Amino acid sequence: MKKVGKSTFKFESCPIISDCFTIVGKKEGEGPLGIFFDMVIEDEYAGQKSWELAEGKILNIAISKLIQKSGFPPDEVDLILSGDLLNQLTSSHFATRDLDIPFIGLYGACSTFALSVGLACVFVDGGFAKNVIAATSSHFCSAEKQFRYPLELGCQRPPTAQWTVTGAASFLIKPEDGTQKPKITHITVGKILDYGIKDPNNMGACMAPAAFDTITTHLEDTKRDFTYYDIIVTGDLGYVGRKLLEELFKKEGKTLPFELFDCGILMFDQKTQDTGAGASGCAASACVFGGYFYKLMLQKTFKRILIVPTGALLSSSTVQLGESIPVIAHALSIEIE
Repeated sequence: MKKVGKSTFKFESCPIISDCFTIVGKKEGEGPLGIFFDMVIEDEYAGQKSWELAEGKILNIAISKLIQKSGFPPDEVDLILSGDLLNQLTSSHFATRDLDIPFIGLYGACSTFALSVGLACVFVDGGFAKNVIAATSSHFCSAEKQFRYPLELGCQRPPTAQWTVTGAASFLIKPEDGTQKPKITHITVGKILDYGIKDPNNMGACMAPAAFDTITTHLEDTKRDFTYYDIIVTGDLGYVGRKLLEELFKKEGKTLPFELFDCGILMFDQKTQDTGAGASGCAASACVFGGYFYKLMLQKTFKRILIVPTGALLSSSTVQLGESIPVIAHALSIEIE
């Protein structure tokens, strides 16, 4: 059995992230991490006629450029695993419809980065595939239109609201080949939690308990403590969610040996870019890890990272029905020798 503890799975072959490609919008490119992304687009429509098609286009670019970057033909890609925030995975389907590569769609909201990479490792570690692309995307305008209010309405955003990242990232997962690339050793699969929060403009408060539960479970399953990792990075809790997460650890009497990093905080400059409580969206953790932390791991700045993308599993229908928001978080243990 490769299962460790309650909900952690160990990859015996330790698949590697052989390469990745990140693409972001203009606002993201103007943020603190702008220089780290592979491509920044100035046109938020990406040459398309709708926000939804634009998101599909940038995801297509992320996947296509990764294939080019990898140096082997598309027919050597065994599988694409991808997901996004839009109804019926619109962006992922439109992005891959002309690629002629086997495809599996995934939905984990903003946790989709961990879900796609983790399941790619399952295929590689199990010997079912050799080269798997894990990808995800989000777009500020398409997400606002679906989950909150169309931008044309000019609605005022509350201080707890987060700014959905316009961007996409793709990762090539393959068997360990002796190269010095980050390897995925474990995935801790989260469970659905629901603490009764109904506000779609307060994602940080919704998701903080899921991050706490998954991090705690991972450490218990692997019999590790915080000091095993150089850093722990959450997905898109933002300023509100990170504060709540720190309070949850404090309440349990657990002292953190380092500051918790959060991709939703790192993506934008809160003071100069007017992004509220921070960034969110599938592309938040995917682009920050692929553009920033992946490069730092290659430089051996960090050798052991636990990244914990979080997802709020709401829909436009459930919000209108007044339902509370279920949440989930998955954790990937990533190391480089």
